[in-house]
Amino acid sequence: MSLKELSEAVKTETLKFGVKQVLKAVKDKKITGKIFVAKDAREDTINKLQKAGVNFEFSKTKAEISKSLELDFESEVFFIQ
Repeated sequence: MSLKELSEAVKTETLKFGVKQVLKAVKDKKITGKIFVAKDAREDTINKLQKAGVNFEFSKTKAEISKSLELDFESEVFFIQ
């Protein structure tokens, strides 16, 4: 996982946040990019993604990602569209 990829996606406004966004994109067959999951994500979140057949990569912790991307919130799932 590359924080550089996530940072570039923030700049181009192609980064989506949250498991609901990912699951909706899977349902609507709009998965076009990479999906990253924070390594400290809840097991329930990981199970939901696996059950939906989502391929994802593990990333840094939620806090590390939020700090690197200068976000004022934390998320477990990041989706580059």
